[in-house]
Amino acid sequence: MTTAHDERLALTLTRLYKHRFSPAEAEGLNQVWKVLVEDFFQSRLRRDATVVDIGAGSCSFINHVKAARRIALDANPELAKVAAPGVEAHVTHDLELKELEGVTVGHAFLSNFLEHLPSFDVMLSLLTRINEVLEPGGTLLVLQPNFRLNARRYFDFIDHTLILTDASLVEALEVSGFAITEKRVRFLPYTSKSRTPKWPLAVKAYLKFPPAQWLMGKQTFIVAQKPL
Repeated sequence: MTTAHDERLALTLTRLYKHRFSPAEAEGLNQVWKVLVEDFFQSRLRRDATVVDIGAGSCSFINHVKAARRIALDANPELAKVAAPGVEAHVTHDLELKELEGVTVGHAFLSNFLEHLPSFDVMLSLLTRINEVLEPGGTLLVLQPNFRLNARRYFDFIDHTLILTDASLVEALEVSGFAITEKRVRFLPYTSKSRTPKWPLAVKAYLKFPPAQWLMGKQTFIVAQKPL
């Protein structure tokens, strides 16, 4: 059940993200994610599986994924407006993932989400719940700002509350029952507002050139698997 607090929070988030990203920036971000999905993430996702984007925001990831079933979860009240045709959009504040009851989930995705949670125990509860809804052998893909790599700017965003590094993220995932199958400590720049060129060809080149990732990467990428 949606509470008055949930409604106030949803309105606050709507104002915040409209302030944070202009329409031009939002469109540019969408084009970046199109390349990221097609050239990097899609190869880590089975096309016959159900993919769930938790904290989907503007649906920049899930809109470009090819899968048998695509589900977006977010507190964004305009989620249905930004979700592509075929994406099931659920506006929710619930971290128990009740919308996924009875769903066979092959892959879950978390991007720039965990740092918004109020405490480590809330994060562990969410990660444990994700592990529960995944099918055996299913994976959780996490893209996460790394405090160790960019402490100076980590709190430039007012809604960042939880400090995470690559080491603490791995610990949290392992405590929650996952096995780490891939880890890139330095992957993407800290924010889409960075000066890194965002043309599709530039993004493609960045993905193919590890030294650039080592130089500019401030976000860590991890694939965590639920045991068979």
